[in-house]
Amino acid sequence: MPGTPATAALSAAGIAFTEHTYDHDPANRNFGEEAAEALGLDPEEVFKTLLTDVDGQLTVAIVPVTGKLDLGALAKAAGGKRATMADPAIAQRKTGYVLGGISPIGQKSPHPTVVDETVELFDKVYVSGGRRGFDIGLAPDDLIAVTSAIVAAIAKD
Repeated sequence: MPGTPATAALSAAGIAFTEHTYDHDPANRNFGEEAAEALGLDPEEVFKTLLTDVDGQLTVAIVPVTGKLDLGALAKAAGGKRATMADPAIAQRKTGYVLGGISPIGQKSPHPTVVDETVELFDKVYVSGGRRGFDIGLAPDDLIAVTSAIVAAIAKD
C-alpha cells in the first residue's frame, strides 16, 4: 500500500508504527468501530479523530471509538469556552484527508490537538492511517509527541 502523509510524518520523525489494512464497507459510517472489528482489535484501543471548532479555532480531538466526545470538556482542555463539531467539508479541506480516513498525524497544517486520557492505558493504540480501510498502530507517547497533543478527559460513554 502506498504511503500516506501520516506514514510519511511518522517515518520522518523516526517513530515506529505498524500498518493495518482492511476492506472498508462503503455503507458503514462507523469507521472506527468497523476498523476494530475488521482488525480483531479491542475497540478501547482504537481511537477516532474528530475535527472541532473551539472558539473559532479548528481543533483535533482524539477519543476511543467506544465513547463520544464531550464538547464541554474539550473546550475547557483547549483553553476555550465553547466547542462544536467542525463542518465536514472544512475538516476535509484543512486536514487533507477524507471523512472516515482523517488521521491525527500528517495533516495539511497543524491544529491544536487533545487526546483522551484513556490513551495512556495501553501499550499500543490505533488511529486512522490517512484513508478508509487503513489504520496505524503506535505507542501512545509517540502519538502524543507527533501531534503535540494535550492529554485530558474529553470522552464520555
